[in-house]
Amino acid sequence: MLVTAPPVFPERPSDGHKGTFGRVLVVAGSRGMSGAACLAGVSALRGGAGLVFLAIPSGIQDVVASYEPSYLTLGLPHDCATGQFDVSAVDEVLRASVGKDAIAVGPGMGTGLGATSIVHRLLTTAPQPVVVDADALNLLASDQALLDSGRWSAAGPRIITPHPGEFSRVTKLSIGEIEARREEVAVEFAQRMKCVVLLKGPQTLVTDGSQSVINTTGNSGMATGGSGDVLTGVIAALLAQGLPPFEAARTGAFWHGLAGDLAAKELSQPSLIASDLPRYLGRAWLAAHPS
Repeated sequence: MLVTAPPVFPERPSDGHKGTFGRVLVVAGSRGMSGAACLAGVSALRGGAGLVFLAIPSGIQDVVASYEPSYLTLGLPHDCATGQFDVSAVDEVLRASVGKDAIAVGPGMGTGLGATSIVHRLLTTAPQPVVVDADALNLLASDQALLDSGRWSAAGPRIITPHPGEFSRVTKLSIGEIEARREEVAVEFAQRMKCVVLLKGPQTLVTDGSQSVINTTGNSGMATGGSGDVLTGVIAALLAQGLPPFEAARTGAFWHGLAGDLAAKELSQPSLIASDLPRYLGRAWLAAHPS
């Protein structure tokens, strides 16, 4: 079923507090990719989450913490050789996930042994909604047994946010076939794996296997590094505020795209960069709520 109703934004009660608006855990980053963690974290804040925690390799903690004082950083054991998470970080990530309302995993975290262990354990044990993006998607795609078993989507709600290349690795279909049959392929995967698929691209498609929506916002200026990290943070924030997974994904895509459209009007599409997007999320919220 193709959904045509407008996206659903979370309520913002006047007597709310930090706990009312949810706690987000973002697991991200590695040496040279600290920006991915920063963008996801600040976007979760701009998306309305009450508290945002960034679980990151300790080697980049100072850089990430200095980008934005409003989120909390958890520096975890890292591999000195690669700058990525060490395998010993897994248990600390799981402890950090307790009490969180939504989790985002993948941006810039690499595909080393530590990241592999974290993604596997989170996806198979976390009861919270998890947004699976970037390197977490690639790690899921590389573990055929886990992918086929469906255990990764059975523990709790899962939203995957692939671009066509990542979806090709997950589905083992060519990019050409995916582009030719976007809705059919995404719906089939969502039905089989019982997850929400947000397939990026012009007219981003969101589906949970029974209902689908084609996003109408966004522009080619958003085809720039880090834009997907912003989207991941926004969706995680919407989940933490209580939106169901399908609604969080489609509202996140709409809001993210609208922020990009407003930014491009002032900055132009060629000059738009990912760090502009969080600054325009507030304007996009006001545009979507004219009253």
